[in-house]
Amino acid sequence: MAILHSYPFCPQSRFARLIFAELGLEPDMIEEKPWDRRIPFLEINPAGNLPLLIDDNGLAVAGPLSLAEYLDETRGEDLRDRRFLPRDLAQRVEVRRLLDWFLVKFHGEVSDYLATEKIYKRFMPMDLGGGPPDMGAIRAAQTNVRYHLKYIGFLISARNWLAGDQMTYADLAAAAHLSVVDYLGDVPWDEDETAKHWYARIKSRPSFRALLADRVPGMAPAGHYDDLDF
Repeated sequence: MAILHSYPFCPQSRFARLIFAELGLEPDMIEEKPWDRRIPFLEINPAGNLPLLIDDNGLAVAGPLSLAEYLDETRGEDLRDRRFLPRDLAQRVEVRRLLDWFLVKFHGEVSDYLATEKIYKRFMPMDLGGGPPDMGAIRAAQTNVRYHLKYIGFLISARNWLAGDQMTYADLAAAAHLSVVDYLGDVPWDEDETAKHWYARIKSRPSFRALLADRVPGMAPAGHYDDLDF
């Protein structure tokens, strides 16, 4: 059985969970706290980043982009024309460009700040960086999310999905990161109806159910978080 090391409110982990759910696969799940940096985990994945997949063949695949590429190579053929990394070269280039946008840029400017400051620090020991949130970092992320939301709306205004006519890894990555920000109530959905309607389509999919059921202990989600009709 494949094993997925992840953390419920790690945006990169949520991307991996969405992929597996869309593929109809259920790996064994091990919760890995991003701040713990356990020695056994680091021995497998020295970078210490999430997610980490240990596949049935014993191969360790670390990081969201590597995992997405690996699952496309090992399971993508079964999806035929629904492949999340399309066969067409130009489409593959566009999906990879958007993966970099959301897994690197959005993560670095929005979701990592908010997840760390509002969620992780609640549970981190003081010697590992726990404590009160950095309000400057939160305000910066809340400002940054606005232009990312506008960019999503711009893409969807001319396309059926973010990268083209079909749903791809780009949609799953964007939705995974937004889902954490949305839990915290920091997505200004009223600023872009096009982006809001796209997200409603994504979060209505069966693959999203487990994410919508996640809860941070002692912190309720935004009221609309698990409302499929917003």
